Amino acid sequence: MQLHEARVVLTGASGGIGIAITGALCAAGAQVLAVARHQESLRPLLDLYPQNLCWVAADLTFLGDRRKVLAAAEAIGGINLLINAAGVNHFAMLEQLDDSDINAMLAVNISAPICLTKLLLPLLKQADSAMVVNVGSTYGSIGYPGYASYCATKFALRGFSEALRRELADTRVGVLYVAPRATRTTMNSPAAQALNDALKSSVDDPQAVAAAVIHAIAGDRRDLYLGWPERFFVRLNSLLPNLVDRGLRKQLPLIRRLSEKPENETPKP
Repeated sequence: MQLHEARVVLTGASGGIGIAITGALCAAGAQVLAVARHQESLRPLLDLYPQNLCWVAADLTFLGDRRKVLAAAEAIGGINLLINAAGVNHFAMLEQLDDSDINAMLAVNISAPICLTKLLLPLLKQADSAMVVNVGSTYGSIGYPGYASYCATKFALRGFSEALRRELADTRVGVLYVAPRATRTTMNSPAAQALNDALKSSVDDPQAVAAAVIHAIAGDRRDLYLGWPERFFVRLNSLLPNLVDRGLRKQLPLIRRLSEKPENETPKP
């Protein structure tokens, strides 16, 4: 895809990865509808790229707000790129989560992108070439203790991406699934960051993730898994899950000790 010809709907635009992708797209000349519940963190980019960037205030768990996004997309003459980057996460053992925490993850991480994609598909199909990009996670391929509900949503998003790609195989709409590893954003609670530090896990800068995503879009990729050894562990988990089971069991005491009952969800708006 030629990025300067892209007309984009980007959800989660004010979050760490989302705002980095927003800036990269605008710098490349794309027209971007930045979907977010709040505008504050987008203000510098709105001032810098007034001809390229428009904020659409929306909570995508509501049908009325998804229709608002559709109307904005129609108003710019249609779109050829949808990036589903909005998400919420909690680091906590399953029994520490309230039902509301679990339902929020299901609504934001999987129901909203599926429903928004369905709503925007007719517009995408009208383009000469188009793409749906779903931002998942390494935890969409590896079930990890302390993230059971989050993993469930990202496994679902990965499956949705694969099925949708096959469903659209005879159209001009491609599907790219992106799996970042740990990224330095506000979605990481202090406890989650403490776990990353204790395990000496690499944590990527959002700008690096955005650059990789932009490159994958320009190259019409079908999937993008970020980080080494994370890509190796994804493959190992698919081939020898019992080996991964044993390795993660050794980490359980640390995970249990650092896990905490989440107070409020920290969304990528």
